[in-house]
Amino acid sequence: MRKNPIVQRETLGAAVLQIRSGRATSRTTLAKVLGISPSTTGLYVDHLIAEKYLSESGLNQGPMGRPRRILSTQAEAGWFAGVEFNAQRIQVVGVDFSGGLKATVEMPLPADVMSDHVIKSILNCVSKLATTMQGPLLSVGLGVPGLVDAHAGVGLYYAFIPDWNQVPLVEKIGSRLKVPVILQNNLRAIALAERWFGMGHELNNYVILGPRSGFGVAMVQDGKLIEGAHHAAGELGRWLWPLMNPAGGGKELHHALSAPATWRRLAGVGDRTALPGDLRSGLAALAELPGPEWDAVCTDYARVIGLLHLVVDTGVFILHGPLTVLGERFCNAITHSAYALMPVLRDSGLKVVPSALGDNAGALGAASLAMEAWAPA
Repeated sequence: MRKNPIVQRETLGAAVLQIRSGRATSRTTLAKVLGISPSTTGLYVDHLIAEKYLSESGLNQGPMGRPRRILSTQAEAGWFAGVEFNAQRIQVVGVDFSGGLKATVEMPLPADVMSDHVIKSILNCVSKLATTMQGPLLSVGLGVPGLVDAHAGVGLYYAFIPDWNQVPLVEKIGSRLKVPVILQNNLRAIALAERWFGMGHELNNYVILGPRSGFGVAMVQDGKLIEGAHHAAGELGRWLWPLMNPAGGGKELHHALSAPATWRRLAGVGDRTALPGDLRSGLAALAELPGPEWDAVCTDYARVIGLLHLVVDTGVFILHGPLTVLGERFCNAITHSAYALMPVLRDSGLKVVPSALGDNAGALGAASLAMEAWAPA
């Protein structure tokens, strides 16, 4: 093996990641994707097998050459916790070492919740989850709303929790759980959930549309999450809205295209009308209704997505959150409206689809953060 222990650790982690993803299934294919010699790869594989992170069994006979033994991860080697939250609830999932979802814990948060309560609730949820999981907890991923500094491990700002300002989440949670903690904005975490559990597995370029309590996007370009110089890439919800009004009418895009705002617009009710107890069910009841409200919402979405597509030229826009219950009809209407607004988009490959992942996409993405960052001690 290479002498530098940091390089060794990173290469061991990369080897596990490639095998877990299925991009490498043998020592030969692993050597190719890692870009190192077969003999060095063999040393790394032997070490990981000895530490019970990998197993090697069976024979895979290709069209030519000698049969190859199949490498796989050991599911029982440990587990990863994925945590995602907003101002209303916390959701935590447990994923085994092979990337299999094993358990979920959800906890509601009280109105006007404060940051200390959120942190205590996260720790309680992870502890509860640990009673159902096999092996040691290896790492925790956090999908955090609002602005985050992923490198510093700090939640910078979130409008819906009053004292959420410069919260050192990695320090506070890592010191209690005694494992590595990885932090990212929750929409960017969802982008990783698509990579591991959804339609992003074979994609290098896609955008997550996140109309939830606010509105934002997460962008993946050339297989990498885009964060921005100031950790604010994708904060489209802060655009003045409507775009043609220089003063913005005192409103931002959040007020027009968030999930609650979309339900009120489709239902034809005022901004102060109480939301249904189950927002998804409320939106589902409006999914097939035609009318000017539907057309206006689709046109606004088309304007935003069309403009963004001209900037990022992505492979596909993947819709997440409660609006997925509006289905392909909603996504197709957005696409056709975008073509009508901007004819130049007709040959641009613009595509909008609803995600097949459910409400736990953010927590799954946070677990993906932990899996991607993990390396053996």
